This record gives sequence, structure tokens and C-alpha cells, in this order.
Amino acid sequence: MTKNKYLSLVLILIITFTASAIGGFITSAFKEPWYSQIILPSFNPPSWVFGPVWTTLYICMSIAAWSIWIKTFNKKYLKIYFYHIFFNASWSVIFFGFHSITLALLDLFIILIFIIILMKIYLRENKTSFYLFLPYLIWSSYAFILNISIYILN
Repeated sequence: MTKNKYLSLVLILIITFTASAIGGFITSAFKEPWYSQIILPSFNPPSWVFGPVWTTLYICMSIAAWSIWIKTFNKKYLKIYFYHIFFNASWSVIFFGFHSITLALLDLFIILIFIIILMKIYLRENKTSFYLFLPYLIWSSYAFILNISIYILN
């Protein structure tokens, strides 16, 4: 049982970081010269911030989802998490790949809804998972404000 328990953590991490890799590939392939030509708000963080922040968030998100999984074995909760990961990966494709600020904003709104749904589940099932998702909610809310600002400025 212990072996399977940790295998499920590895699988959740792999799926989560695969989404990250897709986003990273699209960003690096299609970011420039478009991104340098749009107007960014003064509070836009430097590019080097995103790697460490997202790595930390993806680890916390994965551990949170895994903790709920090993506690409840509820497939519905895991499906919600993976649907959310799909929209998370889609943001980079939409924003950097398609250069669609508006559609990316809609995607971020959907991500925030998923985060809130997951956090409500996590609060009920495992408070540690809830707290592991809190930085993600804060960062995604900040990203939403950034995306709105970019939309307004462009």
C-alpha cells in the first residue's frame, strides 16, 4: 500500500509538471517578439520570478491533490484537479501561443473558479491541502489583475 501511495504522488507530480512543460515550451517558442511589443503594467514582475514561483506552486498543488487522494480516494476530486490543470496549461497556449489577452483572461477566471472549488473541498477534507493551495490562489489572483491590466493597456 505504501508503494502505491507514493506512486500516486509521482503520477500527480508528472501530470502537473507535464502541464508546466507544455506551458513553458509554448512560452519560449511564441513569447517574442510579441511580448516585448505589448504594454505591461508597472507591477509586472521580471521574467526570472516565474520559474521559481511556478515550480513551488506546482509542488504545493501536487502535494495538496495527493493528500486529498490518499485520504479520500475520491476520483471526482482528482478529476476536478486535472481539469483545472488543463486550464492552467491552456493559459500559456492562449496568451503566448495565440497572443489572445482576452481569451487568456477568461481562462484565468475559469482557473480561479477551479481553485475556489478545490479549496472548498480541501478545507472540508484536509486543511493542510487547503493551506498548500492558498499561495496558488494569491498568485493566480495577482495574475488575473496583471492580465486585466495588460488587456486595458493594449
